[in-house]
Amino acid sequence: MNYHLRLVTVLCALSPLYAYGGGNPDSVKFPEGYDQSFAHYATINRDNQKQVAKLYANETAVSSYEEGQSADPGSVVVMEIYKPKLDAAGKPIPGSDGIFEIDTLAAIAVMEKKDSWDAAYPENERAGNWGFALYKPDGTALSNELECAQCHSPLKKQDYLFTYQNLIDYAKEH
Repeated sequence: MNYHLRLVTVLCALSPLYAYGGGNPDSVKFPEGYDQSFAHYATINRDNQKQVAKLYANETAVSSYEEGQSADPGSVVVMEIYKPKLDAAGKPIPGSDGIFEIDTLAAIAVMEKKDSWDAAYPENERAGNWGFALYKPDGTALSNELECAQCHSPLKKQDYLFTYQNLIDYAKEH
């Protein structure tokens, strides 16, 4: 992870906290069945938050990254956020591949890209044309204390995605 991404991560962790600050579940809906119909493009450690993330993208996102450097409208990216198993010292236990061993699914984050959003979803709560929402594992909305747009906005050159290169690499291989 380069210095810029580390800085953004630290800033996000220290940013002011607001209910639903991390998205708008009224605008960004939970994509039912994503785990069956979207491409699983990466599994990564979120070291700063001691989490494991499994990342999925719909066909629109994958095919647009095959062709260019940004996602087309209609692209949806999903991140399953898992709590890792911890050792006696409270540190995540890495598997043989370096990815933390998974304990339980904690939340599901959704990013959706549109050409235009309803006026009820303010521009300052989005990153570019990407909207955000956070859900419980059962698909019901979850109040989020972090500002998703605030953390993603500095990543304009990466189409506002922390896992931009992972998705580009997956799209090129498939």
